[in-house]
Amino acid sequence: MSLFKNLFKKEITEMPTSKVNLAVIYYSSTGTNYQLAQWAAEGGRQAGAEVKVFKVTETAPQAAIDSNPAWKAHLEETKSVPTVSLEDIEWADAIIFSMPTRFGNLPAQMKQFLDTTGGLWFQGKTVNKVVSAMTSAQNPNAGQEQTILQLYTSMYHWGAIVAAPGFTDPSVFVAGGNPYGTSVSVDQNGAMKEDVQAAAEHQAKRTVTIAKAVKNEAGQS
Repeated sequence: MSLFKNLFKKEITEMPTSKVNLAVIYYSSTGTNYQLAQWAAEGGRQAGAEVKVFKVTETAPQAAIDSNPAWKAHLEETKSVPTVSLEDIEWADAIIFSMPTRFGNLPAQMKQFLDTTGGLWFQGKTVNKVVSAMTSAQNPNAGQEQTILQLYTSMYHWGAIVAAPGFTDPSVFVAGGNPYGTSVSVDQNGAMKEDVQAAAEHQAKRTVTIAKAVKNEAGQS
């Protein structure tokens, strides 16, 4: 542990500034990314942020949803979670996205929402948002890293600041060592194979800390 302490003791320190607004935006069919979003939200609160959790609109055909009892049940269980709007993007200083991988890419539901943000982008309202991303798949080689990087490609177009976790905390190694963002493998029963709670919380804390620095600098300029 002494090695870890030496590696990570230079973590960015807290800076006095106004509270950061953190939006945790997720898509989840059967609950994995909803759970990741909850852990990220907790990490954001621990870092002192004002946190709101949002889901993106479900666009899958009802027949497909009805054919999967776990999918149908999860949608019913989370019907009270607010659906994200463009106003929520404007509100946020920092954003954490969480979504499953779909053939190494974003699920259509998340991509559809991102495609509606063109007006905000055109007005410069996505510039300097501090963003980070998490994902899941049935195995580590099912496109986890690629899905996160695809999300980040859109964020570069936004003019956002990507706050990847890197190897800034021992929890990243415990979770499987994905430096781009927390990712988890899920078995066919929906159980997570890796212990990623601490990594998701750390990623959120890091994102909020960087957003505080950005917000503080903007306030002084």
